[in-house]
Amino acid sequence: MFKLEGHLMCDEIAKQICLQEDVREAICSIDRKMFVPSSLKHLAYNLDALPMGADQWISSPLTVAKMTQYLVPKGGDSVLEIGCGSGYQAMVLAKLFRRVFSIERIEKLLLEAKERIRKSGISNINTKLDDGQKGWEAFAPYDRILFSACIKDIPEVLIGQLEEGGIIVAPILEGNTQVIKRYRKKDNRLGIPEVLEKCLFVPVVDGVMR
Repeated sequence: MFKLEGHLMCDEIAKQICLQEDVREAICSIDRKMFVPSSLKHLAYNLDALPMGADQWISSPLTVAKMTQYLVPKGGDSVLEIGCGSGYQAMVLAKLFRRVFSIERIEKLLLEAKERIRKSGISNINTKLDDGQKGWEAFAPYDRILFSACIKDIPEVLIGQLEEGGIIVAPILEGNTQVIKRYRKKDNRLGIPEVLEKCLFVPVVDGVMR
């Protein structure tokens, strides 16, 4: 049943963006109801962000599709996600990258996400409880880095963990406005970013919550 719902949802996404076929297939293959609180499962396939506890949200499927496409998955082998949340974005990435590494700072959310990933049978997602601003040095460098939360500036340590020629996509806070930016690394530094669109994400927060 979820595959039919997923295809209908992707049809709605495709009305708003040029939805790439590989991204469409990735999103359609995942049951979004797995990530939504039981009281909201009837809304799982709407194009809305939904609350999931700990003052966090599961992103809109439209937002997940956009962020995934902004990463330019083709040609990338490994991706680091800052902000695992429900695990939904990581599951989509796992259909497009050989290796996915996802960091979450809220232990309760991470444990729930790990259980969803286990039940799904997907085996190429690695998760970690930590402050995502530190990155994950052990498996660096990464071809792509995705922020699933808004930050003011890209930490230098993460630039160091990005492969030369790699891409970072992040919601950036500018004054009172959030904008999604895409950076490419050249000569060991980030070039001038592309400004893609305005957005609304939860903020990156320091430290770990157990």
